[in-house]
Amino acid sequence: MTALELVGARVTLGGRPALDGVDLAVSPGELVALCGPNGAGKSTAIRALAALLTLDGGAARLGGVVVTGMAPAERARRVAYLAQERTVAWNMTAADVAALGSLPGSQARVTAALAEMQADHLAARGVNDLSGGERARVLIARALAQPADALLADEPTAGLDPDGQLLVIERLAARARAGQAVLVSLHDLDLATRWCDRIVVLDRGHVRADGDPRTSLSGEVLASVFGLAAEWIDGRPRFDRLRVRA
Repeated sequence: MTALELVGARVTLGGRPALDGVDLAVSPGELVALCGPNGAGKSTAIRALAALLTLDGGAARLGGVVVTGMAPAERARRVAYLAQERTVAWNMTAADVAALGSLPGSQARVTAALAEMQADHLAARGVNDLSGGERARVLIARALAQPADALLADEPTAGLDPDGQLLVIERLAARARAGQAVLVSLHDLDLATRWCDRIVVLDRGHVRADGDPRTSLSGEVLASVFGLAAEWIDGRPRFDRLRVRA
Protein backbone atom coordinates (compact mmCIF):
# COMPACT_ATOMS: atom_id res chain seq x y z
CA MET A 1 0.00 0.00 0.00
CA THR A 2 1.16 3.54 -0.75
CA ALA A 3 2.28 5.22 2.47
CA LEU A 4 2.20 8.86 1.28
CA GLU A 5 -0.10 10.09 -1.45
CA LEU A 6 -1.40 13.30 -2.98
CA VAL A 7 -4.20 12.92 -5.51
CA GLY A 8 -5.09 15.93 -7.62
CA ALA A 9 -3.95 18.19 -4.77
CA ARG A 10 -4.77 21.88 -5.17
CA VAL A 11 -3.76 24.68 -2.80
CA THR A 12 -3.98 28.44 -3.30
CA LEU A 13 -1.72 30.67 -1.22
CA GLY A 14 -1.54 34.43 -1.51
CA GLY A 15 -3.92 34.39 -4.45
CA ARG A 16 -1.82 32.05 -6.59
CA PRO A 17 -1.83 28.27 -7.03
CA ALA A 18 0.85 26.68 -4.84
CA LEU A 19 -0.25 23.19 -5.90
CA ASP A 20 -2.29 22.70 -9.05
CA GLY A 21 -3.50 19.14 -9.50
CA VAL A 22 -0.45 17.42 -8.00
CA ASP A 23 -0.32 13.63 -7.98
CA LEU A 24 2.43 12.10 -5.86
CA ALA A 25 2.95 8.72 -4.21
CA VAL A 26 5.68 7.22 -2.01
CA SER A 27 5.71 3.55 -1.08
CA PRO A 28 7.29 1.88 1.94
CA GLY A 29 11.02 1.43 1.36
CA GLU A 30 11.36 4.41 -1.00
CA LEU A 31 13.44 7.55 -0.56
CA VAL A 32 11.90 10.18 -2.84
CA ALA A 33 13.20 13.72 -3.34
CA LEU A 34 11.02 16.72 -4.09
CA CYS A 35 13.10 19.14 -6.15
CA GLY A 36 12.33 22.44 -7.80
CA PRO A 37 13.10 26.16 -7.61
CA ASN A 38 11.94 28.36 -4.75
CA GLY A 39 8.17 28.70 -4.80
CA ALA A 40 7.67 25.48 -6.75
CA GLY A 41 5.38 23.95 -4.09
CA LYS A 42 7.74 21.57 -2.31
CA SER A 43 7.01 22.72 1.25
CA THR A 44 3.31 23.05 0.47
CA ALA A 45 3.16 19.43 -0.69
CA ILE A 46 4.91 18.22 2.45
CA ARG A 47 2.73 20.34 4.73
CA ALA A 48 -0.39 19.01 3.00
CA LEU A 49 0.68 15.43 3.73
CA ALA A 50 1.34 16.40 7.36
CA ALA A 51 -2.20 17.88 7.57
CA LEU A 52 -0.75 21.32 8.36
CA LEU A 53 -2.79 23.04 5.68
CA THR A 54 -6.16 22.45 4.05
CA LEU A 55 -6.40 21.45 0.42
CA ASP A 56 -8.69 23.41 -1.87
CA GLY A 57 -9.22 20.25 -3.88
CA GLY A 58 -7.98 16.69 -4.21
CA ALA A 59 -6.81 14.55 -1.29
CA ALA A 60 -3.80 13.85 0.91
CA ARG A 61 -3.59 10.30 2.23
CA LEU A 62 -1.43 8.38 4.68
CA GLY A 63 -1.58 4.64 4.21
CA GLY A 64 -4.65 5.08 2.04
CA VAL A 65 -6.54 7.12 4.66
CA VAL A 66 -7.38 10.80 4.10
CA VAL A 67 -5.29 12.80 6.58
CA THR A 68 -8.05 15.23 7.51
CA GLY A 69 -10.13 12.36 8.86
CA MET A 70 -7.41 11.11 11.21
CA ALA A 71 -7.10 11.82 14.90
CA PRO A 72 -3.79 13.56 15.77
CA ALA A 73 -2.51 10.44 17.55
CA GLU A 74 -3.16 8.33 14.46
CA ARG A 75 -1.36 10.83 12.21
CA ALA A 76 1.61 10.79 14.58
CA ARG A 77 1.72 6.99 14.33
CA ARG A 78 1.69 7.10 10.55
CA VAL A 79 4.05 9.98 9.77
CA ALA A 80 6.96 11.89 11.35
CA TYR A 81 7.43 15.47 10.19
CA LEU A 82 10.55 17.62 10.13
CA ALA A 83 9.77 21.28 9.47
CA GLN A 84 12.03 23.62 7.53
CA GLU A 85 11.97 26.10 10.43
CA ARG A 86 14.39 25.28 13.25
CA THR A 87 13.16 27.53 16.03
CA VAL A 88 12.29 26.12 19.44
CA ALA A 89 10.21 28.33 21.73
CA TRP A 90 11.64 27.08 25.03
CA ASN A 91 15.23 26.31 25.88
CA MET A 92 14.59 22.63 26.57
CA THR A 93 17.44 20.17 26.67
CA ALA A 94 18.36 18.49 23.42
CA ALA A 95 17.29 15.14 24.88
CA ASP A 96 13.83 16.47 25.75
CA VAL A 97 13.38 18.03 22.31
CA ALA A 98 14.43 14.80 20.59
CA ALA A 99 11.84 12.95 22.68
CA LEU A 100 8.94 15.16 21.56
CA GLY A 101 6.44 13.12 19.58
CA SER A 102 7.83 9.78 20.71
CA LEU A 103 5.75 7.25 22.57
CA PRO A 104 6.20 6.74 26.32
CA GLY A 105 8.99 4.29 26.99
CA SER A 106 10.84 5.23 23.80
CA GLN A 107 13.93 6.62 25.50
CA ALA A 108 16.13 4.01 23.86
CA ARG A 109 14.95 5.18 20.43
CA VAL A 110 15.61 8.80 21.36
CA THR A 111 19.12 8.01 22.59
CA ALA A 112 19.84 5.99 19.45
CA ALA A 113 18.55 8.77 17.19
CA LEU A 114 20.75 11.38 18.86
CA ALA A 115 23.72 9.05 18.44
CA GLU A 116 22.83 8.51 14.78
CA MET A 117 22.96 12.26 14.24
CA GLN A 118 26.22 12.49 16.19
CA ALA A 119 24.44 14.72 18.69
CA ASP A 120 24.39 12.51 21.79
CA HIS A 121 27.04 14.71 23.43
CA LEU A 122 24.54 17.59 23.24
CA ALA A 123 21.79 15.76 25.16
CA ALA A 124 22.03 17.83 28.37
CA ARG A 125 22.41 21.22 26.70
CA GLY A 126 19.61 23.67 25.98
CA VAL A 127 18.70 23.72 22.29
CA ASN A 128 18.75 27.50 22.13
CA ASP A 129 22.34 27.45 23.39
CA LEU A 130 23.39 25.34 20.39
CA SER A 131 24.65 26.48 17.02
CA GLY A 132 22.23 26.35 14.10
CA GLY A 133 23.82 23.20 12.76
CA GLU A 134 23.76 21.48 16.16
CA ARG A 135 20.10 22.41 16.65
CA ALA A 136 19.31 21.01 13.20
CA ARG A 137 20.86 17.67 14.15
CA VAL A 138 18.74 17.50 17.31
CA LEU A 139 15.53 18.25 15.41
CA ILE A 140 16.36 15.65 12.79
CA ALA A 141 16.97 13.17 15.61
CA ARG A 142 13.46 13.95 16.90
CA ALA A 143 11.99 12.90 13.54
CA LEU A 144 14.15 9.78 13.39
CA ALA A 145 13.10 8.76 16.92
CA GLN A 146 9.41 8.80 16.08
CA PRO A 147 8.19 5.25 15.32
CA ALA A 148 6.12 6.17 12.25
CA ASP A 149 5.41 4.40 8.96
CA ALA A 150 6.55 7.41 6.92
CA LEU A 151 8.82 10.41 7.30
CA LEU A 152 8.47 13.89 5.78
CA ALA A 153 11.57 16.11 5.83
CA ASP A 154 11.45 19.68 4.53
CA GLU A 155 14.91 20.94 3.54
CA PRO A 156 16.74 18.91 6.22
CA THR A 157 20.19 19.63 4.76
CA ALA A 158 19.80 23.42 4.55
CA GLY A 159 22.50 25.32 6.44
CA LEU A 160 24.53 22.22 7.29
CA ASP A 161 28.17 21.75 6.41
CA PRO A 162 28.97 19.08 3.78
CA ASP A 163 29.65 16.44 6.44
CA GLY A 164 26.30 17.16 8.08
CA GLN A 165 24.45 17.07 4.77
CA LEU A 166 25.91 13.69 3.95
CA LEU A 167 25.06 12.36 7.40
CA VAL A 168 21.42 13.46 7.06
CA ILE A 169 20.86 11.92 3.65
CA GLU A 170 22.59 8.70 4.75
CA ARG A 171 20.26 8.43 7.74
CA LEU A 172 17.18 9.07 5.61
CA ALA A 173 18.33 6.42 3.13
CA ALA A 174 18.83 3.99 6.02
CA ARG A 175 15.26 4.62 7.16
CA ALA A 176 13.99 3.84 3.66
CA ARG A 177 16.03 0.64 3.53
CA ALA A 178 14.42 -0.36 6.83
CA GLY A 179 10.98 -0.03 5.23
CA GLN A 180 9.92 3.53 5.98
CA ALA A 181 8.49 5.72 3.21
CA VAL A 182 10.63 8.88 3.12
CA LEU A 183 9.82 12.09 1.24
CA VAL A 184 12.43 14.85 1.42
CA SER A 185 12.59 18.27 -0.23
CA LEU A 186 16.07 19.10 -1.50
CA HIS A 187 17.74 21.93 -3.38
CA ASP A 188 20.99 19.98 -3.73
CA LEU A 189 20.51 18.04 -6.97
CA ASP A 190 23.78 16.16 -6.47
CA LEU A 191 22.57 14.69 -3.16
CA ALA A 192 19.23 13.83 -4.74
CA THR A 193 20.79 12.02 -7.70
CA ARG A 194 23.27 10.11 -5.54
CA TRP A 195 20.91 8.91 -2.84
CA CYS A 196 17.25 8.99 -3.86
CA ASP A 197 15.28 6.25 -5.58
CA ARG A 198 13.09 8.76 -7.39
CA ILE A 199 13.01 12.50 -7.96
CA VAL A 200 9.76 14.43 -8.33
CA VAL A 201 10.35 17.83 -9.96
CA LEU A 202 7.83 20.55 -9.09
CA ASP A 203 7.54 23.81 -10.98
CA ARG A 204 4.97 26.50 -10.14
CA GLY A 205 2.68 23.98 -8.48
CA HIS A 206 2.86 21.35 -11.22
CA VAL A 207 4.70 18.02 -11.41
CA ARG A 208 7.13 18.37 -14.29
CA ALA A 209 8.86 15.01 -13.87
CA ASP A 210 8.60 11.90 -11.68
CA GLY A 211 11.00 9.02 -12.09
CA ASP A 212 14.53 7.80 -11.50
CA PRO A 213 17.14 10.60 -11.27
CA ARG A 214 18.37 10.29 -14.84
CA THR A 215 14.81 10.43 -16.18
CA SER A 216 13.59 13.26 -13.96
CA LEU A 217 16.65 15.45 -14.46
CA SER A 218 16.68 15.31 -18.22
CA GLY A 219 18.29 18.10 -20.18
CA GLU A 220 14.90 19.57 -21.04
CA VAL A 221 13.72 19.63 -17.42
CA LEU A 222 17.00 21.04 -16.15
CA ALA A 223 16.91 23.82 -18.73
CA SER A 224 13.23 24.77 -18.44
CA VAL A 225 12.75 24.37 -14.68
CA PHE A 226 16.16 25.13 -13.18
CA GLY A 227 17.83 27.19 -15.90
CA LEU A 228 20.72 24.72 -16.03
CA ALA A 229 22.61 22.91 -18.74
CA ALA A 230 23.97 19.49 -17.74
CA GLU A 231 25.52 16.36 -19.01
CA TRP A 232 25.42 13.02 -17.23
CA ILE A 233 28.90 11.74 -16.38
CA ASP A 234 29.36 8.41 -14.57
CA GLY A 235 25.73 8.47 -13.49
CA ARG A 236 25.92 11.98 -12.02
CA PRO A 237 25.08 15.33 -13.60
CA ARG A 238 27.55 18.19 -14.02
CA PHE A 239 25.85 21.57 -14.07
CA ASP A 240 26.64 24.89 -15.69
CA ARG A 241 24.49 28.01 -15.71
CA LEU A 242 22.72 28.67 -18.99
CA ARG A 243 23.73 31.93 -20.63
CA VAL A 244 20.83 34.25 -21.34
CA ARG A 245 21.03 35.73 -24.83
CA ALA A 246 19.60 39.09 -25.75
